[in-house]
Amino acid sequence: MKDLATFPDIASASGPGGAASAGAGHWWWRYASPQHVYPLAGRLWPVFAALAVLLTGIGLYIGFFVAPTDHQQGDAYRIIYLHVPAAWLAMLIYVAMAFWSAVGLVLGTRLSFMMARALAPTGALFSVLTLWTGALWGRPTWGTWWVWDARLTSVVILLFLYIGFIAVQAAIDDPRKGDKAGALLALVGAVNVPIIYFSVQWWNTLHQGSSINLKGSSMASVMLAGMLVTTLGLWSYAIAAVLARLRVIVLARERHADWVARLPEVKA
Repeated sequence: MKDLATFPDIASASGPGGAASAGAGHWWWRYASPQHVYPLAGRLWPVFAALAVLLTGIGLYIGFFVAPTDHQQGDAYRIIYLHVPAAWLAMLIYVAMAFWSAVGLVLGTRLSFMMARALAPTGALFSVLTLWTGALWGRPTWGTWWVWDARLTSVVILLFLYIGFIAVQAAIDDPRKGDKAGALLALVGAVNVPIIYFSVQWWNTLHQGSSINLKGSSMASVMLAGMLVTTLGLWSYAIAAVLARLRVIVLARERHADWVARLPEVKA
């Protein structure tokens, strides 16, 4: 229970009348406790799952049926409506995983390590989706399924980092040692994320540069709309999947706690 001791407000909020005793300005600290996050995640993940279905469906419809055909690549370019959002999420999820790993190492909160563990499989999934859709896009445009391009290679390394994170934690019997070992790997591997993003600027690669940046977009507005809506849909899916997985991890790690034994789903 190190994390409850680290944050007195959490410890007081966990007992009878604790919610009232927690300072009004510190109510959010209670969500560093698995006991309070578990029911919250249970309420939120179905909402994000529904948003994922709705937004992804709308975004892909715009991308595949409304957006015009590209004058250079023809209809082959439409793979970007999956490829680009998947690539964004693969990188973003790794940054989130490294962030929660750092929080866990610094503050010793168990929930932070659980969040990092819950993020890894979804990040690995989006890395695979990025590579797969990239190959499908590369075949008609580059004439090959694969090249040892700087960006492609760095995304493969990202996938291996996800797999390594999962494997390290699974290989160590003591969950606390596994959490720390995985966290260190996540932090070291975070240096690969800027390499992926800036690879097309740092090296001469076949991969095209970004069509969207802080200065604007070179894409037609309807193309951009389809991509952004799909991105929100996949982002919603990632949140739903991570929250659902987090609940499973919390139950497994906290199975000996009294509050878990009182859960209706556990009693059933």
